[in-house]
Amino acid sequence: MAMPKKGSRPISVEGTAFRWRIRHKAGRRQGDIWSPLTVTVERAEEPGRVLVVSLPCARADNPLGERTIAVRPALVAGCIRRAIEQGWNPGQPGAAFALTVTEDDLAVLLGEPPQYLIPFLWGMIPEGGSIKDLPRCTEIRSR
Repeated sequence: MAMPKKGSRPISVEGTAFRWRIRHKAGRRQGDIWSPLTVTVERAEEPGRVLVVSLPCARADNPLGERTIAVRPALVAGCIRRAIEQGWNPGQPGAAFALTVTEDDLAVLLGEPPQYLIPFLWGMIPEGGSIKDLPRCTEIRSR
């Protein structure tokens, strides 16, 4: 199983080059009901086995307004290290390797408590925030 190159981002972990990506659009299953946000990772040169990371939050475009998280390279690097510790061999061909990250794991992988976001009609509100935390926008009116 290979990962599409379009839309992927490079990252280097322990001297090995990887590519990671999140699907641009939710799959049929991801868009209909709540399902975890998934990130796929593979080695940049001579890809083999793909890593599929399931995070304990929803996609930003989820229809239920469930909380989400911004996926940053530090989190992806931590997930790659954790998967290698659990036996993922990125150079070996084979079926995808699944890594499920729990809420407790997020804090360890990030090195700090995660900052969740809640989708709202006009943007993202930080968890525990209010509508005042949304960025200001300009009203456009026809004259």
